[in-house]
Amino acid sequence: MTGRSDVPRALRGHVLQFNASPFCEDPTSAITDWQDGLIVIQDGLIHAVGQADDLMGTLPEGTIIEDHSGKLILPGFIDCHAHYPQSEVIASYGTQLIEWLNTYTFPAEAKFRDKAYAQAAANVYLAESFRNGITSASVYCTVHPESAEALFEAASTFSMRMIAGKVLMDRNAPDNLRDTAQSGYDDSKRLIEAWHGKGRNLYCITPRFAPTSTPQQLEAAGALWKEHPGTLVQTHTSENLKEIEWVKTLYPDHTDYVGVYEHFGLLGKGSILGHAIHLSDRERAVISESGTGVAHCPTSNTFIGSGLFDVKEAHYGAHPFRVGLATDVGGGSSFSMLSTMRTAYEIAQLRGYSLHPAQAYYLSTVGSAKALYLEDRIGNLMPGMEADITVIDMHSTELIRHRMSYADTLTEALFTQMILGDDRAIAATYVNGKKVYEKPS
Repeated sequence: MTGRSDVPRALRGHVLQFNASPFCEDPTSAITDWQDGLIVIQDGLIHAVGQADDLMGTLPEGTIIEDHSGKLILPGFIDCHAHYPQSEVIASYGTQLIEWLNTYTFPAEAKFRDKAYAQAAANVYLAESFRNGITSASVYCTVHPESAEALFEAASTFSMRMIAGKVLMDRNAPDNLRDTAQSGYDDSKRLIEAWHGKGRNLYCITPRFAPTSTPQQLEAAGALWKEHPGTLVQTHTSENLKEIEWVKTLYPDHTDYVGVYEHFGLLGKGSILGHAIHLSDRERAVISESGTGVAHCPTSNTFIGSGLFDVKEAHYGAHPFRVGLATDVGGGSSFSMLSTMRTAYEIAQLRGYSLHPAQAYYLSTVGSAKALYLEDRIGNLMPGMEADITVIDMHSTELIRHRMSYADTLTEALFTQMILGDDRAIAATYVNGKKVYEKPS
């Protein structure tokens, strides 16, 4: 962003900002909103946020004002766990986790050795993300370095805050999808040197999950993270009961699933675990004490039949930890973060907890940023933060228009959008201060 000289712009509309965590006694107290608000943007950063009348007189000469009056302006959604190569198998029928991988995921991922194929898939993935208001994501590529290169190249054209990495997988996978402990280390190191910190790209060391990595590979991944402490780590844990039993047979000398990653130095600030549904008290304590983040993937967990994540325990239990919201495309059944919030609400209901809409929107913005340790840069509309922004049309369908005519509070309006809304609700998406998507008239 250094040296940019963009024309300043301002977005006017109903602006929403988080001033604290809504996982408190009164979730609404965590939101500051201005019904006629203004966000002032220059050089990809937010310069000011507040009441439009107070800021209009302070705008630099030549500022372009984009009017979103009547629409809700939010921080851009952050998808903290997704698989871009799986976009082509989204909505595939009839299996649970291990069968899903063998039946759908591995055949799809084998195609990504072809750089041109990966580039086309990356473009589809980004287009769908922007159409759903997603401005940043933590993404699994495939075992092929070309797949990571393709995604970073595509994200760079939009100056997107992209977190991604080549999958590490040296066992229990088809021959054409396996690397080795050494080649995975070498390929990842080259990708880190080429892409980490280039523009807004961040590299994420990515062992798929313990069953598809040997101890030697997990040891190499831990060593790589120590050598490059600014990078992140992402992997899966405790998604499926059969998976947990499998890990016990593969790593019999370790206390539990999370303990495998603990042993190899893959937990801590900047590490994010996908799913984490079936955790023991010890595992929760380790995640909490190490500062490791967790990606809650509600549509995937229900679609593949993995289980029901306990969002209440994660925030209010004896061992709270950082939680973000994720689509987990393509095991997840939608790119829409609004639909993802709806399913998170439904899962919480089944566990006896009513997830407040302020909490749901927080999880998909600030929560995901905190899980990735990027809350100082993305996830909120504050001066000095990167200008990633989503604009929601509060009347995107006839049913929503009808329901909104009876919504008397901001809480009701937010809840209506997350229960009834989908990609049609996204009026515009801004990445690094530039509009990357606008809903067709």
